[in-house]
Amino acid sequence: MTDSSSAPKPVANARKRIMAGMRPTGKLHVGHLLGALNTFVDLSRRHDCYFEVADLHALTTKFERSDEIAADTRTMVMGWLAAGLDPEQCTIYVQSRIPEISELYTLLSMVVPVSWLERVPTYKDQIGELGSEIATHGFLGYPVLQTVDIAIMRGQGVPVGQDQLPHLELSREIVRRFNHHYGTVLLEPEAILSETPYVPGTDGRKMSKSYDNGLMLAETDDETLTRIKTMYTDPTKIHKTDPGHPEACPVFFFQTAFNPSMAPDIAHRCRAGKLGCVEDKADMARHLNAALAPLRERLRAIAAKPRFVDEILADGTKKARATAQATLAQVKAAMGLSG
Repeated sequence: MTDSSSAPKPVANARKRIMAGMRPTGKLHVGHLLGALNTFVDLSRRHDCYFEVADLHALTTKFERSDEIAADTRTMVMGWLAAGLDPEQCTIYVQSRIPEISELYTLLSMVVPVSWLERVPTYKDQIGELGSEIATHGFLGYPVLQTVDIAIMRGQGVPVGQDQLPHLELSREIVRRFNHHYGTVLLEPEAILSETPYVPGTDGRKMSKSYDNGLMLAETDDETLTRIKTMYTDPTKIHKTDPGHPEACPVFFFQTAFNPSMAPDIAHRCRAGKLGCVEDKADMARHLNAALAPLRERLRAIAAKPRFVDEILADGTKKARATAQATLAQVKAAMGLSG
């Protein structure tokens, strides 16, 4: 299904329309900050960015608890703003409040072969991990809705890690198939390759709310320290004098991220058996808490203004919907459905 000759090229430095989104997960953790939000903030200063709260996508795994999504949306957007997203520099909007997205999803789904969707690696993987109850029509069509999210906002670039390129390539193929049938109406999105780090959680697995192994952005210093004290470290380093392997230790990952100038010395002392894990964790916690202090202060200020998030989402959704309406009108005209 994929064609290496048509693989997406990194978007150039010229100002572009960028589209990215997140499913509303409520409280954010350090993995969100390092893996996505820092990139979002940087892109918003250099490009025309549309950032979507993908609440329809959340229904694929949370349809039985859909009443939680609105609160999760507010909490997540507060985290976005505290991390540095400026609504004056980007457009922040809610997916479900733009009905044109759902309509274009219906139209686009008419031309996408089921076999394309069934071959998406994460489809079977997530069913195996989360159970057959999520094997719904909406879950199968997730890549189509994802394509619509990008195409309807005329997204030229999408920030992705290397592992996400196959997913973006599927979106490009869907757009090409539509344009083949109806003319060049939709844009093929290009990849903005980002070095998204694999952020380990306290147990060594990828940081995730579902694993309850996250270092949360909204926690207090003491709560963060308590979590770090339980963090998985090199199992071969039982005593301080044992030689360690910092490259395999989650604590060292965060030293490189939040205490980079001292990371080489920390690695040397660890390998030489001159640095114990207890001391290392306490030192890392100090630097992590110091780095998060401004963000946490902004979060408290935002929480003190309950209507602030509502106003930002209302304004952003209004702007995004105007873009969506124009794109949908072009699609329906090309398909002979307007007039």
